[in-house]
Amino acid sequence: MSDDFRAVSLSTPAQYADAAALYREVFGYQQPDHGLNPRLLAALARNGGSVVGVLDATDRLVAFAYGFPGTSESALYHYSQSAVVVAGLQGRGLGRMLKYAQRDVALANGMSRMRWTYDPFQVRNAHFNLNVLGARARWYSPDLYGPGTDRLVVDWDLTQAPSTGRAPVAEIPVPTDRASVTDCVVARVREEFAELFAMGLVATGIHRDDDHTASYVFGAAE
Repeated sequence: MSDDFRAVSLSTPAQYADAAALYREVFGYQQPDHGLNPRLLAALARNGGSVVGVLDATDRLVAFAYGFPGTSESALYHYSQSAVVVAGLQGRGLGRMLKYAQRDVALANGMSRMRWTYDPFQVRNAHFNLNVLGARARWYSPDLYGPGTDRLVVDWDLTQAPSTGRAPVAEIPVPTDRASVTDCVVARVREEFAELFAMGLVATGIHRDDDHTASYVFGAAE
């Protein structure tokens, strides 16, 4: 990770505006209803949410993430809604800086767990979430944002260092190329995840089998 970057909590109207602009730029959003309101970011920052960024050596915002407190069945956690890194700087450790900055905010506000979602067929994201951070995939949400937007929900214990967990007991193969994900593949993966989650297992990691396939590894919940 380069010393040219530093993670900060965003706190000024100008920073919130820069974050909203970066969000639209990275995702390529053109429609106003897909944008992010800087006033919302200000409200989150002042009420227990996380609005964090990474600045380069010139103080330019090059990565941004935001989240908010969440509850489910009496569980309290920090929910990380979105994280973006400017084009050309992926793979430089900025995503990890964002997540750990959010972790600091969550812990400071009395939350020891964080949740977020990701596309189960994005192998690179799966590796980062499960192998690097040590989060665990515990739930599967079909069509979360509409047709074709299946998501895995991960849960990260903010008080524990990443671990390999217990011995793996099952695996689910997925294509490494998102373009190879057909309706049949989606249906199979949905069914297999549902079956293993119903057994009380969690996805603890992912590994590449070859150039075309990777496999989610499942083990007992810690």
